[in-house]
Amino acid sequence: MSDKIYIAGLGIISAIGNNVQECLYALKTGQAGMAKAVFLKTVHASEIPVAEVKLSNDELAEKTGLSNKLSRTALLSMAAAKEALNDAAIENIHAFRCGFISATTAAGIDKTENFFTDVLKGYGKGNLHDVVYHECGSITQLVADKLSISGYTTTINTACSSSANSIMLGARLIKAGMLDVAVAGGTDALAKFTVNGFNTLMILDKEFCKPFDENRNGLNLGEGAGYVVLVSEAVANSLNKKMYCELKGYSNTNDAYHQTASSPDGMGSYLAMQQALAAAHLNTNNIDYINLHGTGTYNNDMAEGAAIQRLFKAPYPKMSSTKSFTGHTLGASGGIEAVFSSLAIKHGFIYPNLRLQTPIPEFPFVVETGFSTQPVQHVLSNSFGFGGNCSSLIFSKL
Repeated sequence: MSDKIYIAGLGIISAIGNNVQECLYALKTGQAGMAKAVFLKTVHASEIPVAEVKLSNDELAEKTGLSNKLSRTALLSMAAAKEALNDAAIENIHAFRCGFISATTAAGIDKTENFFTDVLKGYGKGNLHDVVYHECGSITQLVADKLSISGYTTTINTACSSSANSIMLGARLIKAGMLDVAVAGGTDALAKFTVNGFNTLMILDKEFCKPFDENRNGLNLGEGAGYVVLVSEAVANSLNKKMYCELKGYSNTNDAYHQTASSPDGMGSYLAMQQALAAAHLNTNNIDYINLHGTGTYNNDMAEGAAIQRLFKAPYPKMSSTKSFTGHTLGASGGIEAVFSSLAIKHGFIYPNLRLQTPIPEFPFVVETGFSTQPVQHVLSNSFGFGGNCSSLIFSKL
């Protein structure tokens, strides 16, 4: 059993970069990833911006060693998970009990959409191979097999808190003595089903999103994958590299208020943050930076802001939503933002909240609008999903 959980490796692919260094450069220079859809074939391409990874499936297949016939979700997962595992520099993964805990909400739906389109053309049309890897768990298993991880494999789908919950589960399994190493995070690719669904909810911004702005109009959907390599204290001591940080605390709650909306008072968000702080044995004044869930919808930002106002007191921590860079990557967002949080601690970075012009007047705090550096000891990262599933992670400097 291990009392402490360390972050040994990071891996990411998103609309702002194909690896950790590219994403970090974009965060430092204020380069957002939203644009007109190129790879996603949608009737909304000209009116609704999305945050696509800037590689085709063929290019992703070449990068990962997987077949280009597989789901884009699997290709993104492999790209980020492979980078994270390589970054952890574990010479012999088979010497440890290693698990792969991945999250996804889209799974192989992009391939299923192709199949459905072909089937409509007539009898005998459509390739059944397109639907073999439709369900969420098959994406995880494909990547686990490619990475030769066989100790433990599972998939989590709790909407937009999914990969934060993957990281939480990985930490719990290591603390319980069931695993030594866990590659944990999540992946999601854009799909017509997702765009159409969110468009029906009328929460997609036709301009680039501006989270926590008084005049926000919704979110931009994105895609990508983000993973961290969690290791026990014994494994950390055996590796010839410095750990990024410690996963100090975490909590998952559910306000059970509505299928798609957060409770107006932010009760689930409040409890998740409060309990994560308690688990980490920290006070609110210990937090240097909050990576907001910050989708840019009216409901989400009001609920999260209300929870922060209730829990924290002035002077408030620095805070921003990196979804203003990457778009909302759904089930991958918690993993992607765990990578950003770990980098914030390692380098002492505070990320900007792009395009914010008018702060929400109901709140006594203002999110960051410029990139800055300062000592960062503790980062709180929020991920809140449909159905009221709320998760908060706390990363701490060693």
